[in-house]
Amino acid sequence: MTREEARKKAEDLVSKMTLEEAASQLRYDAPAIERLGIPEYNWWNESLHGVARAGVATCFPQAIGLAATFDTEFVKKLAEVIALEARAKYNAYSSHGDRTQYKGVTMWAPNINIFRDPRWGRGQETFGEDPQLTAEMGCAMITGLQQKKDGYMTTAACAKHFAVHSGPEELRHEFDAKVSQKDLWETYLPAFEACVKEAGVEAVMGAYNRTNGEPCCAHEYLMNEVLRGEWGFAGHYVSDCWAIRDFHEKHHITKEPEDSVSLALGKGCDLNCGCTYQRILNAYEQGKITREQINASAVKLFTTRYLLGLFDRSALDEIPYSVVGCREHLDLAYTAAVKSCVLLKNDGLLPLDKKKYRSIAVIGPNADSVAALVGNYNGTPPRAVTLLQGISDFCFANNIEVHYAQGCHLYDNTPPKKPHLGYFVTEGVIAAQNSDLAILCVGLDAGLEGEQGDRGNQFPSGDKLDLLLPETQRTLIKAVADTGKPFILINATGSPIDLSAYEEQAGAILQVWYPGGEGGRAVADVLFGNAAPQGKLPVTFYYNKNDIPDIKDYAMKGRTYRYLTEKPWKPFGFGLTYGTLEITDVETAIQEADGKGLTVEKTEQGNWHIRIDDQKLYDKIADTGLEIKVSCITKNDTSVSDAVQIYVHVNGSDNETPNAKLAAFGRIQVKSGEQAQKMFAIPTKAFTTVNNDGVRKADGNGADIYIGFSSEQ
Repeated sequence: MTREEARKKAEDLVSKMTLEEAASQLRYDAPAIERLGIPEYNWWNESLHGVARAGVATCFPQAIGLAATFDTEFVKKLAEVIALEARAKYNAYSSHGDRTQYKGVTMWAPNINIFRDPRWGRGQETFGEDPQLTAEMGCAMITGLQQKKDGYMTTAACAKHFAVHSGPEELRHEFDAKVSQKDLWETYLPAFEACVKEAGVEAVMGAYNRTNGEPCCAHEYLMNEVLRGEWGFAGHYVSDCWAIRDFHEKHHITKEPEDSVSLALGKGCDLNCGCTYQRILNAYEQGKITREQINASAVKLFTTRYLLGLFDRSALDEIPYSVVGCREHLDLAYTAAVKSCVLLKNDGLLPLDKKKYRSIAVIGPNADSVAALVGNYNGTPPRAVTLLQGISDFCFANNIEVHYAQGCHLYDNTPPKKPHLGYFVTEGVIAAQNSDLAILCVGLDAGLEGEQGDRGNQFPSGDKLDLLLPETQRTLIKAVADTGKPFILINATGSPIDLSAYEEQAGAILQVWYPGGEGGRAVADVLFGNAAPQGKLPVTFYYNKNDIPDIKDYAMKGRTYRYLTEKPWKPFGFGLTYGTLEITDVETAIQEADGKGLTVEKTEQGNWHIRIDDQKLYDKIADTGLEIKVSCITKNDTSVSDAVQIYVHVNGSDNETPNAKLAAFGRIQVKSGEQAQKMFAIPTKAFTTVNNDGVRKADGNGADIYIGFSSEQ
């Protein structure tokens, strides 16, 4: 069904409604209109990394882990599976007359905010700090969620939170994110623009905060001039939950709920997650809104329901519940966890030789933690294979003894009814002393870092205070390291942690994010070489001592790899694997008769550098883009998969970012003893800059292009 066909059906249906009926449909918990054959529908459902909060569903790695795959085709496939399970659950629940919250097919995902500050608790929900990576991953997720069957969308995706939203959590209901036009159009808007114009996202959710003075759920510039005007967005706009109530209770830009209804509906917020649109009839009676405004939003919402086929029979209705958490989907979750693991350090200890070790200690508060698998906005995995279980199962099958010790509490130095500080540490030391190798499983969970109100402890309102592990865990690591036994550090977090203090001592450091229900199985296979880590950092891992600006400062100066002037612990795009790829050749699609203005050379670090220093050639490339063919071979006797990354820096422009920016990326698989080639298309946008007025244009006189396996040049 086309949007035009769906809209005509929606207009006809809404024309038959009374004022009260039409108004009721602008609530997230829309009631039934039995006389018109309209069942109740709850718009609120979540699918950040699997169908969430409605019982059992396949739990994939947290979104930040999916970003670490640097694999858009894989993420699209994974999103198709999420959509399939969501529709299967909708079919099953609906057959029992259960149409309550978290059981619909309008998924409030993905979160495509920019992870600009490493302390932000909800950064784990994003695709990282880079606009290009976020845009491509977001489009892949949306395309997968909105896959069509019989001409209908399986589910409807929602790009959130529009716009300029990334902490601080404790102030989000009252905060005004002040941002320049340059940062707005260079950093905060590009991913949203791609999701609308390239992926055709069906919904956009407004953020809690204000941006430059206006609330994001009633923002004339963002919602009307940009989103619906410049970008041509035709879907529906939904408020974040209870964000419209914040207008009068927190932002104090309106006096009463009816004024907030008038402001939000008047600016085009079609759907209210919260309680304020329950006053919509009051606002109408007071002359603050019109019937035409109510009808216009109702038409947009029913257009979406028609596009989903919710009033027609189709093949989507036949998707059985048996697909939920099936073996095929669990295997995909396993693969996703493998692909998301980022190897930060390896002195040759990994992969482990299973014949070498007779006993292994598995120590740490995240070793046997399900919370450390699932992150936030999660469903219940059909089975939850913790790190301990995965390692223990592998070791048991290979006659390796495992000694487990919790070692410490996740964060609390004084657990109740414990006789002294560090009560569990001694057990961890004993386990290490009686083993050939220790595997320390540390990190956080979504109770420590996450959304406001997740848990109250040393990380208030979900945001971190610094980039260090909790003191309990630092004490444990030191105690185990002091035993002299070799050890591996496995860090399960959704955000950057400075682990540099252990880089010399640890034989290997593995970042596993929140790896999903099959995380333990995947990590065990990575440790013992049945699989190779493939992930790349979608965020910079700073030193804790790096001078990071205040979290309330939304200027990009000093933030992310594009603007960072200090050396970080691990750069954006970094990630080791087993084996090494070498880029042997780079060919450009532009051939100049004498090579004038274009040089291609290999650097001492093994990366490649293309320099464009001719104005006419730069203008041509800025107008058409550039295709590059990259050739790779393995430098060892094993097959290797890695992510080729291409960065561009425009020369001669005062508006360019200080450091080269990601322009294109893609995974390349090279079999042992063979050579592989891959074509990369660098879009024209990569050769442009954004000026202080927010205008993007090609204003340089040349460009440098860097090709390698991280942002390090």
